[in-house]
Formats: sequence, structure tokens, C-alpha cells
Amino acid sequence: MTNIDNTIAPADLVLYERTGKVATITLNRPEVRNAQNGKLLYALDEAFQRFAYDDEAAVAILAGNGPHFSAGHDLGPTGDRETTFNRRTLWWDHVGQSGVANRFARESELYVGLCRRWRELPKPTIAAVQGACIMGGLMVAWSCDLIVASSDAYFADAAVDFGIPGVEMFGHPWELGARRAKEFLFTSERLTATEAHHLGMVSRVVERDDLMGSAMALAQRIAQRPRLGLALAKQAVNQCEDLMGYRSGTDSVFGLHQLAHAHNAETSGDFNGGGSPDVVKRALAGGAATTTP
Repeated sequence: MTNIDNTIAPADLVLYERTGKVATITLNRPEVRNAQNGKLLYALDEAFQRFAYDDEAAVAILAGNGPHFSAGHDLGPTGDRETTFNRRTLWWDHVGQSGVANRFARESELYVGLCRRWRELPKPTIAAVQGACIMGGLMVAWSCDLIVASSDAYFADAAVDFGIPGVEMFGHPWELGARRAKEFLFTSERLTATEAHHLGMVSRVVERDDLMGSAMALAQRIAQRPRLGLALAKQAVNQCEDLMGYRSGTDSVFGLHQLAHAHNAETSGDFNGGGSPDVVKRALAGGAATTTP
């Protein structure tokens, strides 16, 4: 029997502070561009849970320490794929499992499950994005209700270079529109903050030095509104989005994501299809990778 208390995510990976009615939650792995290993994501879940339980906190800002918001999943040596954590969505422990029983359980819990928990928080959340927000970073930002981006922020998903349709929580058509989502995925090209604003994905674009001040001003304005009214308005929009296919669509594409992993594992022995941190580095640099299907 697995000891589910084996590993608890360190609090210093994600910082939590509150100023008045506004909580600020900060991803704190700047040395790896806030790349997401299990420890970081579970620490982020702890911070969101703290925000949910904090009656003095009305709005949360999610930020990233350092020059980049998040470079996505940690594919390097600091990743922790085979580590047990206190699970949040009642999936079995993936550690020690093989094949789909490992990947499907881990990614259902760590990516889809946690992102849905954060999206469904009854309080408003704002992502303050600077620099790179790529691949897994998109899922975290999209889990927030609003995105305030600095003028130097950029967005990209190079998952196709791994032979995968897109990141696990596939919000692309709802965030970008169908045709722009296809171009975004087919080319792996960066989307600038200004372009993302024109598409409606980003709420506001500000200068880098004004990012946190602008996000805080917006959060403080929202925090003055009635809590129940905000919760119901958020739930209303989320329910309408789900009726437009968001929930069933993301479930369906997650199945395709797992199919791609299984194909890669069967044909190459690597569930990422030979992809590596170099793919992420190219996305950070603004170029698409090329791989053999």
C-alpha cells in the first residue's frame, strides 16, 4: 500500500502573501524559468487552497518570479515524474505503474485535475504574465479568470514537435478561436501579448515595470465587489463555456494526448517521441523544432 504522505511539496516553491483583500501567489523557481515539476504544482495547489480558505482574501494574483512566467513542464534533471505526492483528485498513485496506467493517472491528476480545481475556485484569479508562458505555462495561466500581460510576454505551444496535439489541458480553441489555434499549433510560433490581447485571451497589456501594479489595481477594484455576485458571475461564464464544449472537448483531446504518448512509446520507446528540453529551448527562443514523425 502506497504511503500517500510520502512527499509534501515545499512551501518555498510557491510564495503566498496577502495585501488587504488581494492574495499574491508566486511561482518561485526562477533558476529554471518556473518550470513545473510535481513539487511546484502541488505547492501551487496548496497556495490556491489557502486562498480559497482565506476569508480575508477576495482576489488572487498568480505571478512568476524572475524574467519568465513559466517555461512549462520540467523535462530536465530536476523533474520528479516517479515521486509520490498527496493526491488531490482521487487517482491512484502512478509511481511503480507501467505504460498508460502510469501516464494517464499522473497526467489526469497533476495537469487536468489540478487545472480544473483552480479554474473552478469561487473567487476571481488574475495571472500576471511576463516573458515566456509556453506549453504547460499556458494551462496554468488559462486556469485563471483574467490575464494581465507585460508587453514583452509571449505564448507558445511546441507540443506538435513531440508528436502530441497540444498540452494536456487543451483550451486552445476557446482561448484563440479555431483557425488561430490551428496556426498556433501547426507552426509553434510565438503569440505576442498584443496579438493575444486582440484575440481576447489576454485582458490587458502593460509595460513590464507596470505589470504587478496594474494587476494589483485591477484585483483591488474587483475585490470591492460583492463576493457572492463575483462567485455566481464566474460560475455563470464557466458553465456557459462548458455548454459550448469546453469540458467535453478538453476530455476528448486529453484522450488524443494519451494516444500520442502511447504511439510514441510503442514506436520509439520514449513517450515524448524523442522530444527533449531542447524543444522547449527553441520555443523560448522563438523557433519551432523539426522532428521525424
